[in-house]
Amino acid sequence: MPEIASRRRTQPPPPHIVYEALTDPDRDPVRRWLILHNDEQRPTIAEAVEPNLVVWTSIWPWRPDARIRFDIVGPPHGSTTLSWTLIVDDPIPDRETTVRMRKRVNELVNANLRFTFGR
Repeated sequence: MPEIASRRRTQPPPPHIVYEALTDPDRDPVRRWLILHNDEQRPTIAEAVEPNLVVWTSIWPWRPDARIRFDIVGPPHGSTTLSWTLIVDDPIPDRETTVRMRKRVNELVNANLRFTFGR
């Protein structure tokens, strides 16, 4: 499966907190971050290895083969390096669609999720 986009960024909390947020996005109803658009669907967990790996199913009904892989790295009590990778089956989407998908995942993870952690 081709990797069509990825990003890496530090998140303030330790890995187990980031893992919990990715596996249970509604755990804190006051700090909702997985706010989906009308043309998106809630992902399910395709794979998870606590506290270092989470793989989501697609958030796009029109691209059900897409997967979002999260690699979670860091010390038990420090900040986390969170990498996400967008993976699809062939044929890969055109450049415009890839950019749109990348920006959307980045918005969810490196804006919405990050802001729930106070940054």
